Amino acid sequence: MNKIKSLDDLRKMKQSLEHGLQIRENSNSPESLVQIRVAMATCGIAAGARTVMNTLIEKLEKEKIPAVVTQGGCMGYCYAEPTIEVKVPGKDPVVFGKVDSAVAEDIVVKYIKNGELIDGIIPVNYQTINEQK
Repeated sequence: MNKIKSLDDLRKMKQSLEHGLQIRENSNSPESLVQIRVAMATCGIAAGARTVMNTLIEKLEKEKIPAVVTQGGCMGYCYAEPTIEVKVPGKDPVVFGKVDSAVAEDIVVKYIKNGELIDGIIPVNYQTINEQK
């Protein structure tokens, strides 16, 4: 544990602990919050999913939107990586493809905050090559 040498150090520690507690409390009732799953399989990470996830977390905090952001495995849309699934309470989940930091910010502001649909949605009826017959 770090030694506290000043009042500023104590404030930073308090803020860090409160943030960690908030994350745990949010995960107790995820159905009442915006849920975002970032596909973090090898193809997603290679395409920049880690940066997208960090951008989403920062933007959600900046906009003060209560949400749970988690890592997921492959969604089967390797051609569209990085991909994310967004579940807004009361709505069906939506999968977005080719998400970079700019698109991630648009998703937070336009789709999650304002309810506007944006480009990049992967249709529900899409099938991967393996699923097609």
